[in-house]
This record gives sequence, C-alpha cells and structure tokens, in this order.
Amino acid sequence: MPALNAAGIIETCLKSIRAQDYPQDSVEILVGDAGSKDGTPDLVTRYGGQVFPDHGRNIEDGKKAALVHATGDYIVFIDADNEITHPDYIRLAVEALSRHPEAFGVESYYLPSPKMTSFCAYLTHLLHISDPVAWMMSIKPVFLGRDGDIERWTFPKGSTAYPVGSNGFVFRRQELDLVQAREQYSDTHTSVRLIQATGKRQWLRIRGRGVHHYYVASWREFMKKRQRATCHFLDMKKEYGFSWTERKPRIPGWLACALCLSIIVPIIQALWGVLRRGDVRWLWHIIACPLSAAGVATGWWIYKRSGGDKKLIHKLQPRQTLKS
Repeated sequence: MPALNAAGIIETCLKSIRAQDYPQDSVEILVGDAGSKDGTPDLVTRYGGQVFPDHGRNIEDGKKAALVHATGDYIVFIDADNEITHPDYIRLAVEALSRHPEAFGVESYYLPSPKMTSFCAYLTHLLHISDPVAWMMSIKPVFLGRDGDIERWTFPKGSTAYPVGSNGFVFRRQELDLVQAREQYSDTHTSVRLIQATGKRQWLRIRGRGVHHYYVASWREFMKKRQRATCHFLDMKKEYGFSWTERKPRIPGWLACALCLSIIVPIIQALWGVLRRGDVRWLWHIIACPLSAAGVATGWWIYKRSGGDKKLIHKLQPRQTLKS
C-alpha cells in the first residue's frame, strides 16, 4: 500500500484488513510512505503494519518500496482510500487463484458505501474505471462463466486495453517476480507485462465482493485527482515506453476527450445509464465528463511546465476524508 498524509482515510482500510478471516498470522501489511506529516505511519504501526520510506516521485514507487519486503505467496495491492467490503474476500481470492491457474489475478468489484458521496459511487461503482475519458477508451471485458462465486473474465480478441492491477487486485508473488515487479512495478504496466510473459489473458472476480473505493468526495477533488493521474500517466509512459491505452483501445484518447466535451454524448450516456440501471447517480456523468477532459488538458499543461519537479505528483494529492 502506498500512502501520503492519509490519516483521514487509511484507518478504515487497515480495519478492513484486520477484519479478514484469512489467518492473521499470515498477513503482512506493508506500506510505502512518501513522507507523511499527519500521523499516517503511527496509524499503520498501531494495526501491526510495517512502514518503509518511499523516496520516489510516483504512486507506484510507494508500492515498490513495500513490495520488496513481501514474503507471502500472494500479493494484494490496496490503496489507502480502499476498504475491503467483506471479511472473506482475501480468503476467497486466494482459494480462487489456487483453483484457477489459468488466471493471472483477482480483480475487485468496486461497491458503493454509505460513507461515500453519490458522486464517488458513480465514479467507482457505476463506471468502475474512475474516469469518463478512460471509461470511453477502455474495451468491455468478456465474461466467460462462473464457478460458484468465482467469475472468469478475459479481454476481447486482439486487445488488452482495460486497466487492471490496483485497488484490491490479488497476484501470485511468483508471477510478479517473473516480470521483476519488485524493481519496476506499475499496476497496469505490470499486468500487461505479466500477460505477455505468461500468455494468460484471464482474470477472476469474486461475485459481489471487492473494495469500497473512496476515490474522491467532490468534483473539486476529482479535478485535482485527474490532473495528478495525467501527470502520473505521462511519467509512467516516459519510463516504460507504453501504456494500456495503446493496446488497441475502443477509441483513441483525443476522441474520448472530444466526446466528453461534446455535452450531447455525456447526456445520452447518462440517460441510457439511468434507464438501463435505474440508478440516477448516472446523471453525474454529465458533469464528470467535461471535468475529466479538463483534468487531462490541465494535467498535461502542468506536466509540461513542471514535469522536472520530483515532488509534483505528491503535491497534487488531495487530502481525503470520509463522509460522516
């Protein structure tokens, strides 16, 4: 888990980890902390976690700082703004991977919570990908079938343009070591490299289980998060030379931004979401789409102007709290 000044939200995450029915003596909580000044490290140690200094500039550097110390056979990547929804999630995910060697990991469902705003529930639960631009670019995963509560999913033929690997995703450590993730981990990039190295295109989900992803509470936080995500995306693309958005997406990024700004397309998509799902939270789509495109544009400008600042991405991290 990466963390930076997350005291307002991380305790909920830590409690949900300790509430798991997986044997607690087999659970390591490893946190890469990027210099928190708000007592975040103290909260981690209070719940039996270990804190390791993260001197990098990206979110992924915090994960690497923790990952190098992992000794377990399974690795769960979770963010400070996550809460595991059910006490049996980790156990069921590990059992699922042991029964399905053809799958490279277990992906969380992002479920709504009374502790999140309706805007947050729209972004995480309804979109699943917490950004309309990325949602428009992403391909639709293919459902292969279900074995009890274990669902099997895959990419459509010819594309891997669907971001997987974070927010409760479970990997086998052996396969992460195969792609040298301890030295060069980045969630979606590592997943692509793992698929290329193993030939595995399937992943699993546990029906009705996963995480509550407290991504943002308001549209102001959303703008800052999208700017930060854009800077992070450009950093990772520069470092690795590729991204999931180049693995044959549904539409290119420029078109996704244009559609988000078109007004008419977001209105049609929002109304279709309300009619199809019966969930009025889809109406947030009308506001979130132009904000998402604006976040990409301003994030690109910020990166062009200040990309050399080693603390740039940390500076763009909003302070998060939960809804009372």
